[in-house]
Amino acid sequence: MAFWHEENLLIGGELVEAEGGRTFETLNPATGQVLGVAADASLADADRAIQAARTAFDTTDWSTDHELRQRCLYQLHEALVRHTEDLRPTMIAEVGCPVMLTEMAALETPIEIVKWYADLLDKFEWSEDLGITEFRGAPHNRWVEKEPVGVVAGIVPYNYPLQITIAKVAPALAAGCTDVVKGPPDTPWVTQSFARIAAETDLPPGVLNVISSSDVEVGEVLTTDPRVDMVSFTGSTAVGRRIMAAASDTVKKVFLELGGKSAYIVLDDADLGLAAMIASFTICSHAGQGCAITSRLLVPETKADEVIEQVKAMLEGMAVGDPNDPGTMMGPLINARQWDKVDAHVQQAVAEGARLVTGGHRPENLPDGYFYAPTLLADVDPDATIAQEETFGPVLSVITFKDDDEAIAIANNSLFGLSGTVNTTDRERGLRVARGVRAGTISLNGGMWYGPDSPFGGYKQSGIGREMGVPGLVEYLETKTIAEPV
Repeated sequence: MAFWHEENLLIGGELVEAEGGRTFETLNPATGQVLGVAADASLADADRAIQAARTAFDTTDWSTDHELRQRCLYQLHEALVRHTEDLRPTMIAEVGCPVMLTEMAALETPIEIVKWYADLLDKFEWSEDLGITEFRGAPHNRWVEKEPVGVVAGIVPYNYPLQITIAKVAPALAAGCTDVVKGPPDTPWVTQSFARIAAETDLPPGVLNVISSSDVEVGEVLTTDPRVDMVSFTGSTAVGRRIMAAASDTVKKVFLELGGKSAYIVLDDADLGLAAMIASFTICSHAGQGCAITSRLLVPETKADEVIEQVKAMLEGMAVGDPNDPGTMMGPLINARQWDKVDAHVQQAVAEGARLVTGGHRPENLPDGYFYAPTLLADVDPDATIAQEETFGPVLSVITFKDDDEAIAIANNSLFGLSGTVNTTDRERGLRVARGVRAGTISLNGGMWYGPDSPFGGYKQSGIGREMGVPGLVEYLETKTIAEPV
């Protein structure tokens, strides 16, 4: 099957080969086989991309021309819509996400983020009047203006490469910033295809640059180069810490959307069947490779056996297999390294006293690729490694509690604070628990918070700042106060 992809980098408004024609292989995680090659940017390529973004910001009117920015964003939205069906098979093959996921957060839904930010340009308050103040008997007029941060380095992970690329690029461009986006080495075709699409718009040369590389030093230089004003990173907390440290020498602004170990709290009056269904489908979404996925299932002691049996049945009936099959719910993990990590977490959990209810192995009917059976662990201690460290796989850990306050305490017993879910038939009780959990997003009784207008981000070591919504635009802005005598 031919896949729609681009073996070039986007630098200075041109689709170009990497230095020396360098490429690296990209794999199909469902088969473990090589799909093809992607452009492999060198340090020199990264330098050219940074300089192109710096020049575009410093020497053009991109940062002040709202009309141009809006026109380019609408063009980008239209181009993404036009190429949706071109992107879909590439997304499925390279990312390993099932067809149904491309109809949601992996592909179709995030395209609307671009249009939302284009529309926001007309509504956002770019200035604020502070009025007149007296200074030494004389009146002075004051006001506040919002200006773009400058050159942004966006670093994208493998799990939702298009969604996260768009969630970084759209607000940055709307704010008037220029961008250097580094795609993930595991899924480079998706971001390179995005670059090809962006090249069809009127974006001035250097405003958006997109590179991919197998060299970790390319990502590192984006966090240290003094020409870069801000780093926008999505990925693991461990890498986020290193980025903060690297950016500190030049005191760059950082946006970090990091890991999670989110809790799904089932109260004793909840519809247990509904809760079990949502918890099961959530942990299997994209094989558990989502930072906001609820991987800790908190249930009342008196309801634990019933919930475990229902979840076990659902996980064992989950459609796992070929991502191209419309009936597939769960595809593979991204690579062998991630498969080994997930399996090691499960084996360690059992060694620490957890009970393996189901899963914990490769599905027998899927000998190729990086598939891992949906896994349920019971009798998990809240302090166990599996309850504290991010697994990023289809592994659900059941933890019991006595009352609502203990449920909140267990949910908050984490260095993360990204997301969470509460199920109950008593709304006020549910709100009390939801407000007690220190996390950036909470779903109450299956409520869906995701949307272009919905800020996303975490507390504690789940990150700094918010992506999407109005706060997502503000992340890429500076605040300037101006005063003059009247």
